[in-house]
Amino acid sequence: MAATCNTLAFDLGASSGRAILGRFDGERLTLEEVHRFENGPVRILDHLYWDAPRLLQEIKTGLATCGAQGIALDGVGIDTWGVDFGLLSAAGELLDLPGHYRDARTRGMFAEAFRRAAREEIYTRTGIQFMELNTLYQLLALRLGPSRLLDEAETLLFMPDLLSYWLTGQRRSERTIASTSQLLDARTGTWVRDLLDRLDIPARIMPPIADPATPIGPLHESVLDETGLQPTSVIAPAGHDTACAVAAVPCVATGARTGSDDWAYISSGTWSLVGVELDRPITTADALAADFTNEAGVAGTIRFLSNLTGLWLVQECRRTWAAQGRTCSFAELADMAATAPPRVSFIDPDWPRFASPGDMPRLIRDRCAATDQPVPQTDGQVIRCVLESLALKVDHVLRAAERLTGRTIRVVHIVGGGINNRLLCQLTADATGKQVIAGPAEATAMGNCLLQAMALGRVGSLDEIRQIVTRSTNLDRYEPRAPDDWAEARRRFAAVLTADETEQEPRGGHRPRTN
Repeated sequence: MAATCNTLAFDLGASSGRAILGRFDGERLTLEEVHRFENGPVRILDHLYWDAPRLLQEIKTGLATCGAQGIALDGVGIDTWGVDFGLLSAAGELLDLPGHYRDARTRGMFAEAFRRAAREEIYTRTGIQFMELNTLYQLLALRLGPSRLLDEAETLLFMPDLLSYWLTGQRRSERTIASTSQLLDARTGTWVRDLLDRLDIPARIMPPIADPATPIGPLHESVLDETGLQPTSVIAPAGHDTACAVAAVPCVATGARTGSDDWAYISSGTWSLVGVELDRPITTADALAADFTNEAGVAGTIRFLSNLTGLWLVQECRRTWAAQGRTCSFAELADMAATAPPRVSFIDPDWPRFASPGDMPRLIRDRCAATDQPVPQTDGQVIRCVLESLALKVDHVLRAAERLTGRTIRVVHIVGGGINNRLLCQLTADATGKQVIAGPAEATAMGNCLLQAMALGRVGSLDEIRQIVTRSTNLDRYEPRAPDDWAEARRRFAAVLTADETEQEPRGGHRPRTN
């Protein structure tokens, strides 16, 4: 039997990060958390930033933990959220803290971008869903503001690329994270330099692109000295956390294979990424109207999906109640929701005012009142409203995906931390009328570790990754219930979406089609 392949995955999310040690024995992958740390925005005067130097120090702590235990690592890989970036000088210095995607500086940038390049052209070229947080609009805001950063910068590096640079001294961008920016051509896989010119964004700052499962370089000697590790390679797994998670979707559990067309996925956490896997992008007017994105996946695949608000709403409700002295665990909130009356009131989870931190329970109640629905009174009723609305929005997106691709989706795979909310998993089966298979919760870390193993020659294909995940994971299955009740709920939910569309322009300055 071949020696165990030890890889260390750093999985950084918007609220926390983890160092996960993966041990692959050739058949199964086991995971061990070796370090966990908090993450979140830092407000400096009027703007939100990421504390990137602290994140680097947390990564070094995770490396040092392995070093202190005498663990010989075969590889180290980093994945993070998308769109955010750091700018480096010619000397490799970080010119400013990376901006946070929820910062207000990008408000109003759609109009300016569309003045310079037509919205339809941007979508046809990049295939990316219009969200003001995209890198394109962050860069445009820098160009139009008083900052001179774009003139001073030599290289733009997205968050996993920036952190990997600090570990190796090598500057490059991994393809899946680059694709989130709305700066990459969906078909050629190259930067859209002519569009960048029209937007007055310097194309010279865009780095070389590396495919997923590509070695970047060895850990820098200074990092080895600081952490006590033996020499090892830093690998670009899939830099985007969702790409890692989708690579670890155990679709083989139902007999499917990569490229089959009867399954969809949800990467469930703060955001819900809902979509299907394709071999080529869909950048039609219908796909634009339905708010779908075409992000690069592993092994040349396309993640055709829609970015939806996920458990952010529950997280913000919990934070608000904790500030009021009512502290509950997420499990306790789900239990309260389970006993609340079903299908009473719904919201569109992606209503723009829900995107910013605030008194989320009050906003939810106000939105129910504004759409002439019963107003949730108890905490359990508020959470029930949120979870049912999340499930119904997933159904809305999957129906659009079926229409746009011509597929019939039979099974929905939910991966990520959201599978721990068993009520949400069951509600998703109910709302969609499809079987739900939940697991693994650690899909992102598993994908990260196994993509490193692929780069090291220990795994041969994306299909093999999914077979390993299936062998290494206990999966839960949920069957749909009460189809007649949910048919009526879908009708009422569609009316809520229509009310939102009538009231204001949604993301991207267009109105998504309702099914």
